[in-house]
Amino acid sequence: MNTPPRANVVRPPLPVSLRLPEATFGEGEQQLSDPEDSSVIECDIAIIGGGLGGVAAALSIGRRKRVALFEETAMLGGQITAQGVSALDEHAHIERFGAPPVYDVLRRRIRRHYQQQHNAPAVMAHSVLGDHMPLNPGNGWVSRLCFDPRVGRAIIEDLIAQHDQVHVYMQHTPIRAKMDGDQITAIVMHDQVSGREISVHAQMFIDATELGDLLPLTHTPYVTGAEAHADTGEPHAAATANPNEIQSFTMCFAVEFCAGENHTITKPEGYEYFRDQQPYTLSPRGRDGQAVEYKFFETSAEGNLPFWTYRRIHDGALLGGNDIALINWVSNDYHAASIIDVSPDERARVLDEAKRLSLGFLYWLQTECPRDDGGVGYPELKLRPDVMMTADGLAAYPYIREARRILPITRIVEQDITSALNPGARARLYPDAVGVGWYALDLHPCVGNPDASMYAPTKPFQIPLGALIPRVGARNLIAACKNIGTTHLTNGAYRLHPVECAIGEAAGALAQLCVETNMSPAEVHADHWQTWRLQKRILDHGGAIFWVFDHFDNQLGYATKHYQLLLVRGILAETSPLHDHLSINPLSPIGLDVDLDKLHALTAELNRHLPDSEHIDSAHITRNLSWGELAHQFAAAFAKALI
Repeated sequence: MNTPPRANVVRPPLPVSLRLPEATFGEGEQQLSDPEDSSVIECDIAIIGGGLGGVAAALSIGRRKRVALFEETAMLGGQITAQGVSALDEHAHIERFGAPPVYDVLRRRIRRHYQQQHNAPAVMAHSVLGDHMPLNPGNGWVSRLCFDPRVGRAIIEDLIAQHDQVHVYMQHTPIRAKMDGDQITAIVMHDQVSGREISVHAQMFIDATELGDLLPLTHTPYVTGAEAHADTGEPHAAATANPNEIQSFTMCFAVEFCAGENHTITKPEGYEYFRDQQPYTLSPRGRDGQAVEYKFFETSAEGNLPFWTYRRIHDGALLGGNDIALINWVSNDYHAASIIDVSPDERARVLDEAKRLSLGFLYWLQTECPRDDGGVGYPELKLRPDVMMTADGLAAYPYIREARRILPITRIVEQDITSALNPGARARLYPDAVGVGWYALDLHPCVGNPDASMYAPTKPFQIPLGALIPRVGARNLIAACKNIGTTHLTNGAYRLHPVECAIGEAAGALAQLCVETNMSPAEVHADHWQTWRLQKRILDHGGAIFWVFDHFDNQLGYATKHYQLLLVRGILAETSPLHDHLSINPLSPIGLDVDLDKLHALTAELNRHLPDSEHIDSAHITRNLSWGELAHQFAAAFAKALI
């Protein structure tokens, strides 16, 4: 049978120490191509975009569904591979709670790789973040896990290769959509290698592209840039909307420190302009407008940790060899223009300028950066193209912070998540939550507004199902990346690595449920029972939908997923002190912490889907029950009713 190429992958060879079993993209048992037409692919679910959201979506879909995964670049993994940001932006509880299943496996596999290949310890006696910390291969202080992007790529390829139902098509770009009213019938992909066009037919489409590329193609309304205060009610929203005020992107790169050597690059065109206008500095302005001083290798007088270890991804003292650091700093954040909704020529111009901005910063570090030991310049910095897996040493794709955003059923706004506006331990409760996350509301300089930086603390938050579903537009489209229903401000908290993974996993689970029930995403959302079923599936897969810890870390065998299925439906009494805590003691009585009327209503809802002989007896649901006993009472009912 004449089939389209399964994976047009131009993958630079990995060093032997990084290699895993070769990924056999698209060689599963199922054939997706039409035997009569090799330019047609038919599947149940098409995922456009192979970043973290797209990969997580693909891995969360059951093996009985045919999945086609398309990626624009030559590597899967998005932020941690093609974009080079392999220093993960995470929250303080990530080792204990809130790591999406795919993300958790990825983190564990990364650490296992370094333990096996570098004899690194599982626990570091001393690190930049403190003593007795879990292994951090780069020992960088921005994250608990900093690593070589090639390791991330190899592991992701291996994870995908283990799923025969997922067929991967690399270096394919969406160019058109075929519509039947508000239903997508096909997305036409351009094969960058052969030049051919391939028509992808599916029941459900997931937009996991970095910029929300399916939205304009499917005529699904979207917004870009900054919304107005009158629209969102957000305290920090601008008075006037500005669709062009989009967060900066960055062309990241990696450098090795080679003591006693000179690796100074050729001065990039426009260097002096970039140096003075950006500017290039190790002392960027803080939120108060005052300079924050960083030294290169030393801690500053103010106690700021060194620039070099900020995003170090290979700690030579720990792993052997020289240090290698990822350079993703305000000095190479490009905010002069955007690549959203521009012509191909303008996109090429902007990317060229952004690359020269980053190379200019490297040249400044090599020639003009103040040295800790006196003098200027660190010519010892060696650009490492092999680490970024590119010829020029810059990441294969810009690190994207903001994309097109759908007009969703549920829009997440600043007042839903910021600490200042949310008393208690958690952000706003979303009963339709399909994931959790936590990160500050983090804005970088924006196009036309380089002083727009903002860093506002948030409370641990949820990902509402309604934020993944367009309110208008294509009815069989699900958002799965930075294109969900946030705002310009809240996108700054939902764009990070683990949150994107959680969004992708939820999108995949939703798409699978839609295929099985022949319902649209909006219909699933409107049906509270189907939403509850979806939430249970996410929990069964290892995800989370409500911020709650078992006080004993499950040592007593109580599954927090049963707490979550109840708590997400708002059973905590308004006066309960548990609103101020993330943990629950399973031995404590529910007492006055639970609204019994709501709990009995949920009991009645479950009983409608159970045989009479298996009903939960509401008379046994009393305030004397412990939380553990409550979980036990509902466990069997959840297992049988929410299938």
